[in-house]
Parts: sequence; structure tokens; C-alpha cells
Amino acid sequence: MNFEFATARRIIFGAGKLNTLPELASSLGQRAAFITGSNAERIAPVFIALKRAGANPAAFSISEEPTTTRIATIAEQARSHGCDYVVAFGGGSVIDAGKAVAALLTNTKDLIEYLEVIGNGAPFENDPAPCVAIPTTAGTGAEVTRNAVLLSPEHQVKVSMRHPGMLPAVALVDPELTLSMPPEVTASTGLDAFTQLLEAFVSIKSTPITDGICREGLKYASRSLHRAYSQPENLEARTDMALASLFGGLALANAGLGAVHGFAGPLGGMYKAPHGMICAALLPAACQVNIRSLRERSPEDPALTKYLEATRIVTGNNNASFNDGMDWIENLCIQLQVPGLASLGIKEEHFPEIITKSSKASSMKGNPIALTDRELEDILFAALSDIASDNRPPLYP
Repeated sequence: MNFEFATARRIIFGAGKLNTLPELASSLGQRAAFITGSNAERIAPVFIALKRAGANPAAFSISEEPTTTRIATIAEQARSHGCDYVVAFGGGSVIDAGKAVAALLTNTKDLIEYLEVIGNGAPFENDPAPCVAIPTTAGTGAEVTRNAVLLSPEHQVKVSMRHPGMLPAVALVDPELTLSMPPEVTASTGLDAFTQLLEAFVSIKSTPITDGICREGLKYASRSLHRAYSQPENLEARTDMALASLFGGLALANAGLGAVHGFAGPLGGMYKAPHGMICAALLPAACQVNIRSLRERSPEDPALTKYLEATRIVTGNNNASFNDGMDWIENLCIQLQVPGLASLGIKEEHFPEIITKSSKASSMKGNPIALTDRELEDILFAALSDIASDNRPPLYP
């Protein structure tokens, strides 16, 4: 049993903890590159607090998915402004952008040199600049991961920049920041967190540490995702989901993911849709195909036991079966109004390209069993239809 566990240098969690930001920032450098979304009303108080703390912030916004071009431009501008650390305040895209900019403040080759899949995955010459990651959504766990997912419009794919030094210096998680999330964002990000916890739990790279984190995270997510969606001002539910998201990030950073995220990266580059909704559309079929394949080709695999354990955690029933688990996931997706992949314009004739790209994704390497192209096709075909549709093919034996 050999493994390692790495995470942010410091994790601060709790309602109201955003108030500690000025003190934190003042110890990290002379000038902050302040990476944010586009909500000026939310951003302004944080910008003012940084300014009063002497951080002299230079502000940059990310309005959509961070693209390779946009990140290269922000990094060049931040260097010219003399920024020596980063404060990233926003959703997963903003935090990924912040981590990438922190890396490029001190590593000045062309961005593509450092990227996986489409680039050379070159090592950094220098450690990234410090980054404070402050999530305003509960889903990606990007505040404790060592990579940044960037969209390359030219290649129509999402790819990662990855390095141990990209783990933020501080992950500042304040559940109060998620109270204003609209229901559709709560659903999308929450389903991403749930998927990450389940995939990391059954990953071939899981460890005793990540297993424990996933068990707790699945408990929080299963009891509070729908509550956070239907009761947006419920701070207890928001706190549970902030924890689930944080735990998902801790787990995936050390155990990897699986087929759902293996598909989600390429699909996110090819089609415009919330990442969490893509994951949710794929999750029931991916679980069913994984269980079917494990039973047929590797019936003693511990991942089967873990799928059953996860089923019993989320249903609260110690006698629950695989079918009960699949029913629970499908019902959750129906309640959160998850559409099928066909709603994105995906058709069967697109499958070969999707499978080719997905097979190269780093997340696919963590799947509990290596899936054949036919099995990957089965997942896509099932995920085309809405989960409640009678047209979805039966995949579970």
C-alpha cells in the first residue's frame, strides 16, 4: 500500500470566513492579480477590502469558460502590472483561471507548452506564485486541486495545466457565498461535486484517505443537494454542499476520476453546456456500464463493493441493492431537471470523434475498469435521452 496525499497549504472553512481575506492577502506579496467573474455587485466589496489591506489589486474578469487565449493575455498583463500573487474569487472557472495565471506569473513559455493533450505538458521552470482560492459555488472543488482546466477553442477540447505547485496557498471556503446561487447553478455544480465524490471513491487510484473523504462527502451531498436546490437560503444545506465540493476536490486531486469526467472534458470543448449537467447526464449510464463490465470481467474487483457501499450511503438503506442506487441517482437527476445529451445537439454520428478524444483524457485513466469503445458508445447512447425517457436502453443486467 503506497500512496501520497497533497492539498492546499491551508484550508479555512466556515460561514463568515471571507472576513479573514485582508489579513491573509497582506502576507502573500506586494500586489494581487484579482481574478473574478462578472458580477460587479458581489466583486466590489472584496476588491475594496483588498485595496484597504494594501494589496493594490489589479482586477481581471472571466465571464465564461477560461480559454487558453484569455489566460495568456491576463498573465501577460498581470506580469506587466507587477503582480506577484493571485486572489481568485468566483466559481470553478474563475479559480482554474487564477491557478493558471499564478503559474504563468513565474513561468513564461507559451502557454501551450505546459498543457496536456494538445501541448507538451512541459514541467514548470519555477514554482507558481501564491494563490488564494475563494469559491462562490459548491461543485468543482478547484480550490484544492493541482490543475487548471482550460478551453482551447482552436482544438475544441478542454485540457489541463497540471503541477503540484498549482495547489493554492490558501483555500478559503465560506458557505455564505453560495447562498445567492440560482437553482440551475446549484444543480449543475452540486451534481458535479456528487459525481466527483463517486468517481474518486471507485477510482483505481483511490487510497484509504480519499475513501474516507468520499464517504463523508457522499453523505453530505446526498442529504443536502436537493435541499440546497429547493431551499436556496438554507445555510445548513449550503454548508453541507460546500463541504461536499471541498471533499470532492480533495479526493479527485489524489485519486483521480473516471469515465464521466473522461467524457466531460471533450464534450465541454465541443458543445456549450454547464459542466455539471454534462456529468449528470452521463452519470447513470456510466455507473451502469461500469457495474456491468466489472461483473462480467472482474467480479472480485473492490470497486463493486464500493459501488454497493455508496448506494447504501446515499439511500440510507443498509440492505440497498445496485438497482436501488441507480434508481436513487436517476431520481435525483430527474428532480434537478437534467436534460439528455441530445439537447446539446449531440448525435450518434458524433460518437467516434467523442470517443477518440475521451479515450485520451487523463480522467479516463482512473475508471475502475478499462472500457471498450463499444462500452463507451453504450454510455453515450443511453445518455442521449432524458433520464426519465422511455427511450433509454436498459444497461444494467
